[in-house]
Amino acid sequence: MKPVMTSLTVLGAIVLLAGCKEKPHATAPSPRPVISVVATPQTARTLGFAGTVEPRYKSDIGFQVLGRIVSRDVNVGDVVKRGDRLARLDPVAYELAVRSAQADLASASARLENAAATEARQRKLLLQDISNQSQFDAATQALETARAGVTRAKAELDKAQEQLSYTELRADFDGVVTTVAAELGQVVQPGQTVVSVARPDIREAVVDLPETIGRDIRLESRFDIALQVDPSVRTAGSVREIAPQADPATRTRRVRIALDGPARSFRLGTTITATVTTQAFPGIELPPSALLERDGKTMVWVVDPATRTVSTQDVTIAARERSFVRILDGLTAGSRVVVAGVNSLVPGQAVTIPDGAFQ
Repeated sequence: MKPVMTSLTVLGAIVLLAGCKEKPHATAPSPRPVISVVATPQTARTLGFAGTVEPRYKSDIGFQVLGRIVSRDVNVGDVVKRGDRLARLDPVAYELAVRSAQADLASASARLENAAATEARQRKLLLQDISNQSQFDAATQALETARAGVTRAKAELDKAQEQLSYTELRADFDGVVTTVAAELGQVVQPGQTVVSVARPDIREAVVDLPETIGRDIRLESRFDIALQVDPSVRTAGSVREIAPQADPATRTRRVRIALDGPARSFRLGTTITATVTTQAFPGIELPPSALLERDGKTMVWVVDPATRTVSTQDVTIAARERSFVRILDGLTAGSRVVVAGVNSLVPGQAVTIPDGAFQ
């Protein structure tokens, strides 16, 4: 009996000791890392973009008739004058067409002479009452038909001679050859580009601007242009042309800038840097991912640097673009705004900034 009582006494002591132990306190959740930016008002910015020097006037020249190239007189980089021959097609078929047209004209001229003589003879016989009116009318009709035949034969000859002239490709203006697209022996179609000629005297800078910048550029906007190989060589220019819509693949707008008296070192194809100072708009720009839309309100999460917690702040949107939103009101400069994971935060939640901005 004593061993049983001893066991019960030990068991009771263990239970009492267990009840005296303090319950462990619940641990506080660790601060959540967030990505954030500091709200900064827009200021005028100077931005540079790479581009190239291109001619304003460039012509892709091709033959107006079908044929095989038997001569090409220029190569890339050659300087040509107006009227210089660039290439030539095999002229044999067109020379034969000219000879055939000349023979047709000679035949038509002979028929006209014969019809004129017959009409004159019938006229004389009619006046002498030897021939009748119907014979004279037939002679007159034959004469008119012969005249029409001569006119048609002359037109065919002119056409054949003109097509023969098309077998030689000539420059329309003074310039430099920038592209050669056909080789000796190649058969080319009418209108197919054989040689490209550009005017090197009128040059312009061609730059592809991001859509966010290109939409704010206007005609006559000023750019500073510098050679990338030698930035000390500079000039200026005004926007002459802006692409009406952005490229669907790169989302950039092509801008052509007329250069103001560029130096000779601004050669065609040279890489340049175009610099522009953008206008400052009122408001603060944030990524679209920073917005929180709830209950018809637009808010952002603002980080309190003292308590290291987040709270919502109602804002007014001035503009929405694909890559940014412009906040017009409700956000003060210098505030730290969360820009990712805004739908999973709660007011008062403790956060930490990975870049150590609190330190």
